[in-house]
Amino acid sequence: MRALFAQRALVAGEERARVLVEVDDGGRIAALAAGADAPPDAVRLGTVLAGGGNAHSHAFHRALRGRTHDRGGDFWTWREEMYRVAGVLDPESYFALAEAVFAEMVAAGWTGVAEFHYVHHAPGGVPYADPNAVGAALAAAARSAGIRLTLLDACYLEGAPGEPLAPAQLRFGDGTVERWLERWHALAALADETVTIGAAVHSVRAVPPEAIGVIAAALPEHVPLHVHLSEQPAENEQALARYGATPTRLLADAGALSPRLSVVHATHLTEQDLALLGAAHVTAVLCPSTEADLGDGIGPARELADAGAALALGSDQNAVVDPFLEVRGLEAGERLRSRSRGRLTPAELDAARSAGGYRALGSPGGLVVGAPADLIEVDAGSARTAGAELAQLPLVATAADVTRVLVGGRLVAEGGRLADGRSPAALLVSSLGALRARM
Repeated sequence: MRALFAQRALVAGEERARVLVEVDDGGRIAALAAGADAPPDAVRLGTVLAGGGNAHSHAFHRALRGRTHDRGGDFWTWREEMYRVAGVLDPESYFALAEAVFAEMVAAGWTGVAEFHYVHHAPGGVPYADPNAVGAALAAAARSAGIRLTLLDACYLEGAPGEPLAPAQLRFGDGTVERWLERWHALAALADETVTIGAAVHSVRAVPPEAIGVIAAALPEHVPLHVHLSEQPAENEQALARYGATPTRLLADAGALSPRLSVVHATHLTEQDLALLGAAHVTAVLCPSTEADLGDGIGPARELADAGAALALGSDQNAVVDPFLEVRGLEAGERLRSRSRGRLTPAELDAARSAGGYRALGSPGGLVVGAPADLIEVDAGSARTAGAELAQLPLVATAADVTRVLVGGRLVAEGGRLADGRSPAALLVSSLGALRARM
């Protein structure tokens, strides 16, 4: 057992003083008590929040930050630039970039990440000698950075409904759902205490309904399953034209809607879609900074929660890596579309950052017994946070206020650097420079 002692902590949306957290040998919370005394050997912390669960990331999209904002357009024009980056990645360069991005995440207060992974093969779609070489590189990058990882290996079969993959997409696909499943099962060897193997259907644009049904039936029930859902109106239009149903209805008919499913974006939904998703108690992963950056639209977070879905947050294209800015973006979107304040309570917003994100990762989350002992210490007296109530700290803090980060009860980052002293900025400069030289 290890002991962590916080002068105060936010537990299930409520402030608690003198909180003792006991951590078992597996890195999980074995006991938690408020009003306790600190054992002599305890790690002493100040103001503590549960660690953040980043429920949706594409690490390699980080290469586009600050390089596409002068070009106008929309998601579809931005996607062409993304394909250019994907086209030059290999396992070695992807490891270096992902290590840097995961280091940036963990220092910012994201203690776990669901990495949505579809760059599987060499350009042209030729498998590497190890068909999971890129997935192995991502797992190694997460271990190096100290972040908890759920690796979501994505099935990607079509370029659009009923159409073959475009040349830039060939390295994403396995040809058939059976070949994808064969490769997915081989990933099991990568799992350990901090790496979970999950799965993803890229979207109903990229995976036909019959293949979605095969995946939903074939995957073990404990495996987290994610899907991009209704991010763009064009996706809905394509699904209606090809299948006569919305993407959500297609998922329901394929047997994919269940509590283990996380739907990413869920921006353009019908009333029937909302009812189906809520009744299935899915997790809705909203990515406010990306949805704003790409002009996607504002998703119906309040309606999703009221229908029965859990809410989670993701950094998606990593144009912003800051869990607290995603929290504020979620509430800001709700206020802008409703023209009213307080659409989501501080407790609901912080749950989306923490426990909701971990639910999407396939794990309990938050400061509760049985959850991973993943937590962050925040400076409650900075120029941004001074005077804030603890319950509203996630609405005023930024990543700059994160002072220490613990994953599995062990220090992984402090003062904006990894625990071993490595600088995320230096890692990013090196990996991005090498990647751009290849481009």
